[in-house]
Amino acid sequence: MSDNAFETDDFAPELISLIDDEGVEYNFEILDAIEMEEGGRFLALLPQTETPQETVEADGMYYIFEVIEEDGEEQLVEVESEEQANELAQIFEERFAQYDAMLLDGDEDTELN
Repeated sequence: MSDNAFETDDFAPELISLIDDEGVEYNFEILDAIEMEEGGRFLALLPQTETPQETVEADGMYYIFEVIEEDGEEQLVEVESEEQANELAQIFEERFAQYDAMLLDGDEDTELN
């Protein structure tokens, strides 16, 4: 193992693969995760695309899933309530803005709300 600090994957995106009901696999980057006070953990996932053109076409589009436990395993399910999805999207958008501000300020040690 190397001691070189530049050979670390600390800033590599965290990726996840999901398989739909038809067996089709989709790859996503985990953008953020939040735990709600009233219960529930949610992930914001950015689709990974095959080509730069697809990335441009999907600009800013991400998906929100709830993490549930079923038969001792974590599973991701769609957020059923449009009201809850909108509330979660607002929270994620605020957090994304905080991330952007931290990067622009160069203050990576700041904690998010």
